[in-house]
Amino acid sequence: MTRLRLIAAVLAATLSWPAVAPAQQITPAQRSEIEKIVRDYLVNNPEVMDEVMAELEKKRATLETAKHRAAVQQHRETIFNSNRQVVLGNPNGDVTMVEFFDYNCGYCKRAMDDMVGLLKSDPKLRVVLKEFPVLGPGSVEAAQVATAVRMQDKTGRKYLDFHQRLLGGRGQADKARALAAAKDAGLDVARIEKDLDSAEVKASINESFTLAEALGLNGTPSYVIGPDVVVGAVGRETLQEKINSARCGKAAC
Repeated sequence: MTRLRLIAAVLAATLSWPAVAPAQQITPAQRSEIEKIVRDYLVNNPEVMDEVMAELEKKRATLETAKHRAAVQQHRETIFNSNRQVVLGNPNGDVTMVEFFDYNCGYCKRAMDDMVGLLKSDPKLRVVLKEFPVLGPGSVEAAQVATAVRMQDKTGRKYLDFHQRLLGGRGQADKARALAAAKDAGLDVARIEKDLDSAEVKASINESFTLAEALGLNGTPSYVIGPDVVVGAVGRETLQEKINSARCGKAAC
């Protein structure tokens, strides 16, 4: 019996003794003795707590994964097929990677290269981008401009150019920088300015926040790949493994 199981057995016996043996109730002296045995063991073998914490973390991760998957299943149509999102790569791809991002997120800047690299190397990949401006007023302004860009560019080609210019640029993203990036990408800035006040811009960003809340997201970048939620700039290799898992059930197809 491992140390962890031994401790668990002792604790289980302590807690269940009265339930399984009502005619032989545990006495205060017996309880005190058992508690002393457990305490002495933990004091003399503190490394056992590493096992306890590892098991606890594993259980939490399992529960979190189940919670995320249930949310993805419940909201999958809006997550993957909303009209209020940008679609890049193969529109009929066999796997979709959804990214929630903020134009002022430093980690998103690094993750952009991962996304572009995956698009170039995987002709079957479909990428969905959702503006999720959580880092202040400048982020909201940039997301509003980005939504207006999406409304103007149905193919996503100019949007990707705009996206790379703004997310890859220096300094704080805001309305002015976003409009400058849109102009450099060849978009109609006057039309963008007009569309900023539209109900569609507000509805698009609200939709992203509603989805993020349902999925339990509180930071960027965050991804949905197949049934799974991936939080953080985990790197291209990990993203590829998740894509492969959604595609063929293994980390490498």
